[in-house]
Amino acid sequence: MKEKNKWISFIFIIIGNLLVAASVSFFILPNDILTGGVAGVVVALSPLIHMDSVLMINIITYALFILGAILLGKGFALRTLLSTLVYPLGVSIFSYIYNYFPEGTFIMEPYLASIYSGLISGVGLGLCFRVNASTGGMDIPALILHKYTPLSSGDSVAIVDVLTILLGLMIHGLQPALIGILSVFTSSAAINRTILLGTQKAINCMVISNKWIEVRDYLVNQLGRGVTILDGIGGYSQEYHPVIMCVIKQKHLSILESNIKKIDPSAFIIVNNVNEVHGEGFTYGYYDEE
Repeated sequence: MKEKNKWISFIFIIIGNLLVAASVSFFILPNDILTGGVAGVVVALSPLIHMDSVLMINIITYALFILGAILLGKGFALRTLLSTLVYPLGVSIFSYIYNYFPEGTFIMEPYLASIYSGLISGVGLGLCFRVNASTGGMDIPALILHKYTPLSSGDSVAIVDVLTILLGLMIHGLQPALIGILSVFTSSAAINRTILLGTQKAINCMVISNKWIEVRDYLVNQLGRGVTILDGIGGYSQEYHPVIMCVIKQKHLSILESNIKKIDPSAFIIVNNVNEVHGEGFTYGYYDEE
């Protein structure tokens, strides 16, 4: 099982980096999109440094990897090595394939290129993050900043992104920078969706009722769900009220509310969304065969 998981991680990292490379080769570079990451830095610097964009991406990626290996240690280098090899190779291959398409195939309105590059790269990054892999690139300056300053990792990433955007703003102006921000936000949304893909969305219900024993029996014996009884004290009455916590699938919410109201019309029900749940009592239940 461990060996299988290792191969799945390798596949996710390879596919993820190839997707990021495809977004760079087919959308970011042809349309000069000021996005995050190494590609965004290359686009920002292109008016100042007259060098082939693919070559510049490869040089910056490898240089950052070496810097990270020196300042962040061998463990970081091993976790990042596969991404550092696959991403530049993917950019080179896809940029070569790009030349075989009819001229102007991928030239489009900047906002469209920004959105689609963000979506594709976000899915790719999300696949890497799902297996806890480092993608290297501009993650490395953020990790170095986090290690050698009191800043949190989130703040370090934000600072690097802001500096990249400011670089593009100074060289290219306001509108290209704003279009680049659109790509960053689209990518972030795609990352979050990809990380949560395949997880079971659920509802966490908190029930306060004077007939809590009957409600508990219904949830356990009829709905087939595990419950947890929490101690609760009324803030005004100072009376003890058991609170029943139960996690159910979204499609069962109306059934639960309807049947609890039949048991106790005055029952107080609190509902919260849950992104992921694992374990007996949720995965299996009497209604799951519906």
